[in-house]
Amino acid sequence: MDCTLGDRQANLERHQRWVEKARQAGVQLLVFPELSLTGYFLKDLVPEIAITLEGPQMKEILGLSKDLDLVVSAVIEEPDHRYFNASLYLSNGELAHLHRKVYLPTYGMFDEQRYLAPGDRFRSFKTPFGRAGILICEDIWHLSSAYILSLEGVDLIICPSASPGRGVTTDERLGTAESYNLVCRTYAQFLTTFFLYCNRVGYEDGANFWGGSMVIAPNGDIVAQEEDADEALVTATLELGEVRRQRLANPLLRDERVELTINELRRVWHERTRKPY
Repeated sequence: MDCTLGDRQANLERHQRWVEKARQAGVQLLVFPELSLTGYFLKDLVPEIAITLEGPQMKEILGLSKDLDLVVSAVIEEPDHRYFNASLYLSNGELAHLHRKVYLPTYGMFDEQRYLAPGDRFRSFKTPFGRAGILICEDIWHLSSAYILSLEGVDLIICPSASPGRGVTTDERLGTAESYNLVCRTYAQFLTTFFLYCNRVGYEDGANFWGGSMVIAPNGDIVAQEEDADEALVTATLELGEVRRQRLANPLLRDERVELTINELRRVWHERTRKPY
């Protein structure tokens, strides 16, 4: 999906159209890209475009999820007037889960930390489709993010993204597309979980968003993808029994030594900070 920078009403109407298309197609869970309700390069627009969880805009957004579950993304203003890049899981007209983006890119063309506060947790939650977790774009470039969710036994990881196209590979493919394909497939296979990646399309502030939204099975296979940078409804049927089959065949989660990992992380933290553990 494309977004209009700073125009919440236009983006809400675009959401309504896609929700109707999805409903007619029999979709049960619809994922929108990162900051789908606001646009990405907001900068000084952040305070103007932000919504509150108790505000009137939220009622309109919740109304979109009466017939199907949704993941939408926006800037959320907290009561203490901090602003977060957040994704909301909506179900039956209610907010079921809120994830605040933890890792805010502030390098190159990105400047999120100047305007936004970072989240401080990764949590899984129940859905009609199994246990899920949400990671927003840059979150997946930190191994611990998906690892923490995997230890909670998630059946699917949902990743809304606003990734501009950058770089070209030796075979003239888009570098960012290649990188995201590799990372998302690796997480799906190593963590034996479905991985739903939704990236936006269109142009904004001179940047081109490359799309490439995809659904990946727990064995790392891409089962559905929109390879062109066009708006599209990418659909797939998730057989949740596949998670069980993959974890029986490849019991990495069963064999994970969490206590060892925690102890080693404490040791590393102690050596880096010289604080006792």
